[in-house]
Amino acid sequence: MGDAPRIAMVAGEASADLLAAHLMVAIKARHPGARFMGIGGPRMVAEGFEAWWPGEKLAVRGYVEVLRHYREITSIRRQLAQRLEGMQGAERPQLFIGVDAPDFNLALETRLRRSGLRTCHYVSPSIWAWRGGRMEKIRAAVDHMLCLFPFEPALYAKADIRATYVGHPLADMIAPDAGDDTARAAARAALSLPAEATIVALLPGSRQSELRYLAKSFTGAAQRLVAQRPGIHFVVPLASTETTALWHAAQTAAGGAALPITLAQRASHQALAACDVALVASGTATLEAALFRRPMVIAYNMAPLSWALMWRMQYQPWVGLPNILCEQFVVPELLQDDATPDNLAQALGNLLDDAELRQRIATRFAILHTQLRQDSATRAADAVDALLRA
Repeated sequence: MGDAPRIAMVAGEASADLLAAHLMVAIKARHPGARFMGIGGPRMVAEGFEAWWPGEKLAVRGYVEVLRHYREITSIRRQLAQRLEGMQGAERPQLFIGVDAPDFNLALETRLRRSGLRTCHYVSPSIWAWRGGRMEKIRAAVDHMLCLFPFEPALYAKADIRATYVGHPLADMIAPDAGDDTARAAARAALSLPAEATIVALLPGSRQSELRYLAKSFTGAAQRLVAQRPGIHFVVPLASTETTALWHAAQTAAGGAALPITLAQRASHQALAACDVALVASGTATLEAALFRRPMVIAYNMAPLSWALMWRMQYQPWVGLPNILCEQFVVPELLQDDATPDNLAQALGNLLDDAELRQRIATRFAILHTQLRQDSATRAADAVDALLRA
């Protein structure tokens, strides 16, 4: 292309911020003067993104939680659409890329596409897991879908929607040896963890709403494990000062003896490298744990109404990404009412007591890593280039 492209983007979650920043780097390698604007997080801003609103504004999960913020979120979407539609000439973007956040982005993409702006959606909505009826909405919204998982493009081909499998950026970012013994020792040293202890990583989520539902159960499980296994130590990577405060509040409310625990902000990868097993909130962090070859217990809890609605619309028995991708229960899932401190502690203890099982899980996750490691940024940038040239 002659002129450097202008690309509008929206990324809300911390995971979407990471994916978007990864893509920005690849686009800038081809188009050094490329400009990016819209809604994004700190990683995107570090790459030169012009954030009109912070991505944190969209980091809300669950029907009930979204309803509480509905007016603000829809207002932001309307203002963003108006601002993009009002741009003229050289200021007008050539492309819009919505990164995940389908409930926000698909409606925005539909409006922008009708106004003549090409649209790309990065991260297929989980149509294979639940709410498959969204396919018609996706057809109206996007010119091209970028898929993280190999089975997804075939589903879009049936609906006559252009889609490309690009692999998962996390599989590129996390090296195949990131979870080996050398990396484990280095991560423990970096986090000042006891070198020979049994380390359990607790990842209760990056959103404040997740901490409110999960922190109490996670701290309760930790207390039960300490009572059973005196040599154990916990590491808890937390995404922000707000989530750290919520964790402290949950730990104080739980009472009991002081836990042997290390808190670390924005150190989830180090925590996963350092640990022997992990307790992880369902979401992208479960895939990160798998890429570090770590046996885990997947947990989740949300507002009862949100859970009831989601559960009725799901298509398959798995919720955690590693289990979905492997198409079997490689690791246990304890969800909603089953995510009690007793159950979580028992499931973690089962993993800690069975070295052969931990090795089988690590071997299966190594295969998964190879399948997802596809140089995703280059593949995604190829698709973006094709849209810019169209």
